Amino acid sequence: MEEIKTPPLSREEFERKNKIIYNEKGYFLKNKKSFFRKPAKNTVTVVTPVYNAEAFIEKTIDSVLNQTHKTIEYILVDDGSTDRSREILLDYANKNSSITAVFLKENTGTPAHPRNLGIELSTTDYITFLDADDWFEPDAIETMFNILEETNDDYIVGKTLEVGSKGMKIVGEHESVAERRSISPYTIPHIFQHLGPRARMVRTSVIKENNIKYPKMKFAEDKQFFIDVLVNSKTISTTRKVLYYLNRADENDASLTKQTDVMEKMDCNLAVIHHVRAMNLDTDKEKMILNRLYEFDSITRLFNRWHFLKSEDKQPYFDKFDEVLATAKDLQYNMADNFFHPINKFAYELFIQGKYDQLEKLYRWDKKEKIKDYVVEDDGMPYMICKKLEKSPTLIRVPMLATFKYGEQVGDHYLLSLRIYGDFLENVSELLIRSRKDVTDETTVPLKRINEHEFHAELSFSQLEQFSKGSYGIFVRYNEYQKINISKEDEVKFNDRLYKFYTTVNSNLGLSIES
Repeated sequence: MEEIKTPPLSREEFERKNKIIYNEKGYFLKNKKSFFRKPAKNTVTVVTPVYNAEAFIEKTIDSVLNQTHKTIEYILVDDGSTDRSREILLDYANKNSSITAVFLKENTGTPAHPRNLGIELSTTDYITFLDADDWFEPDAIETMFNILEETNDDYIVGKTLEVGSKGMKIVGEHESVAERRSISPYTIPHIFQHLGPRARMVRTSVIKENNIKYPKMKFAEDKQFFIDVLVNSKTISTTRKVLYYLNRADENDASLTKQTDVMEKMDCNLAVIHHVRAMNLDTDKEKMILNRLYEFDSITRLFNRWHFLKSEDKQPYFDKFDEVLATAKDLQYNMADNFFHPINKFAYELFIQGKYDQLEKLYRWDKKEKIKDYVVEDDGMPYMICKKLEKSPTLIRVPMLATFKYGEQVGDHYLLSLRIYGDFLENVSELLIRSRKDVTDETTVPLKRINEHEFHAELSFSQLEQFSKGSYGIFVRYNEYQKINISKEDEVKFNDRLYKFYTTVNSNLGLSIES
């Protein structure tokens, strides 16, 4: 039987029925009294901006109410929803005094103002953010709160799992690959990537004393906010625990990207670049932050996307990147020196040389040819072979390359021998085996260096037998959190179980446990 949904009340009906009267600042508060009393000890503030979120908001709110940490000040700020969101928020606030529902008189068009208002209204020592279609792990707040209390750090970030139609994946693995305590944020080179509001808690004084606010932009407002937070955080912590689920369900995923949207996002990214330049940071710190903005938010998101490759008019893309280059003219270093991915540095050089057609061919090849060919040159370094740019193959340096040498059963374990090349051989640490179905189901095996390029891993069958039947990815981990795939295949049988090391469709090593 099909469920019949009650249509939302009109704005006028809702306001009249519930006696909604906006204050001089343009908002209405339900459970206003909570801001005039001293919060209970150990209280944490959760802020959620809401706009037309009726499909998900109840799951979001319930994930806060069901936290193992019970002293929570939950502030939900509705930005003029036209669906049933306001009715839902009011119902929850009527039943739960810890919930404060805030209704804005006018829609602001960005989550910046609702989040800023939530910060302004907060009365606790710690604050965390939860988007209106996401949800927390039940012990997320307790985990973050305890770590900040124990360390006296300014900031904690943990693991986020992105939930989509094809399963789950870890977001920003650099943030949650290890238990780190009281470290400088600059010790994690990728820390300024993936700067959304998810899976992190901040000491409220860092935000308020430094007057940190979400800028009033349609895009990139959370990026600038958390750049400011990290710059002003003396020490931070990270945890491996799963804290946050990022909703990327089909009905919540905008699959079509218009050129106008891309240009608007780039204008916001340019605003963030100017903001960072104006901070006059030490060169090394500025490099780390701008690298993300130049490489990922500019080159990758402008050119390594189908909206660029399919566009009939590519000139706006080139013009916009010229604007990006203009912000780097007075840098004391080459903006591409810190790029993490060599293909982006290669593309940058093509752009500088005016070889726009070659740049397009490069990324079209990268998108279409999932299986890449590699070669190790006389210098002992690995290169990716691109045959689409010139008459002769073009070699593009890659940081690391791992290849399968041989595998054999030795008693009760499987010996895996690898050849590894690249810039970080001294920092190769372990083999990572991770379930493709459940990314939290993983194990690691130490990698022992035999000679300059040969590494061995001993995979105990007793360890492998703990895995259920299924498919697993295998990676080499280096620099603590970075990882690369391996190619080739082999199989071995032990205790009537077949362990097949196979090559995936992308020419990487996987493990299939078939019985």
